[in-house]
Amino acid sequence: MWTYEDTHPWIDFSVDLRELQPHDWLLLGEARSKCEHIAGAPLLPEVARHLHRVSLIKGASATTAIEGNTLSEDEVGDRVDGIKRLPASREYLGVEVDNVVAAYNMIVSELAEGELHALTPDRIKQMNSMVLQGLELEDGVVPGQVRTHGAGVPGYRGAPAEECEYLLERLCEWLESDDFRHEDDAWAFCLVCLRAVIAHLYIEWIHPFGDGNGRTGRLVEYQLLLASGFVPSPAAHLLSNHYNLTRPQYYRALDQARQNGSGELAFVRYAMEGFVDGLREQLSMVWDQQMAVMWRDYVHDRIRDGFRNHASPAAVRARELVLALSEPTERSRLTRLSPEVARLYATASQKTLTRDLHAVEALGLIVRDGEWFRPRRESLLSFLPLRAPREGSPQPPGQT
Repeated sequence: MWTYEDTHPWIDFSVDLRELQPHDWLLLGEARSKCEHIAGAPLLPEVARHLHRVSLIKGASATTAIEGNTLSEDEVGDRVDGIKRLPASREYLGVEVDNVVAAYNMIVSELAEGELHALTPDRIKQMNSMVLQGLELEDGVVPGQVRTHGAGVPGYRGAPAEECEYLLERLCEWLESDDFRHEDDAWAFCLVCLRAVIAHLYIEWIHPFGDGNGRTGRLVEYQLLLASGFVPSPAAHLLSNHYNLTRPQYYRALDQARQNGSGELAFVRYAMEGFVDGLREQLSMVWDQQMAVMWRDYVHDRIRDGFRNHASPAAVRARELVLALSEPTERSRLTRLSPEVARLYATASQKTLTRDLHAVEALGLIVRDGEWFRPRRESLLSFLPLRAPREGSPQPPGQT
């Protein structure tokens, strides 16, 4: 007989999927669809780098902020870029971020090299050791070692210290069992999400370490999502960001998850709602890039068709002017939209600018409103499949 069975009966290593509601399945289905769209969308190198950097910064900022780290996202970005300029009194906050970023990068590097470690008690201990490295800790707390004393957070005590080793082993065995495996990809994706979120939840419940349990649990969640083959790397950071953005609800969801027999699934529902919201935002970034690429190609095609010599100075000026125009701009500022536009118009007269504007307006590339001009990107929407508008539906990508 184990003591935790009486003190922590919610740690029972079982989950009844029959308790999932239709809304839960819809969320999981949407998450799978959007993960496939993001993973299968070719990105320009600079866009891919930006998306990876932003997701890493948000993930590292979120998972440390939940534990009280007060660095801004800009300051976290500096740490990610190797810029370490915090005052000595706040350097420990930077070290917390460095540790989490190093753990994220370790997981990504192992995955890229085909050497990602399976989830074992030793792997979980390694993650805990990394997040606590170089930090001042309370007496008795050893990075990467299971605690030998009682521990918890306000309002909650972790499982009995003498049973934590066993509970970690039991957790890893359960997560690797057939309970979370299926040959059908649709089912497999759902089980991947359940497995990752429940792993995070159980580490919070067991509380096996003297410190860093939350960060460790969210790293485990990140690894399980990324290792699945279903979730692209930027999306694997979204859950931590959701937990941070909804921090009061996060703590309530953790507390409520142990209050009834299907509490895990209530926490999964909370997590998946935020996951899908984050995926929608990332997919919007992908759409924006695709629309930008389409717009560039469309402008080139229209200039080529509209000018007798598409390599002439007039055609080159017109093309660069339209491509540099990203928002409504007053005429007096048009020739300063970019260094290239400024160079092309450096010796041109106002008559030349007027002639160029008339030409691109006739080609349907810009819209004029008095002395203001904007790109006519809505032209691209005519190439989308026709469908009736719905009240409250999001605007199509590229709509101005």
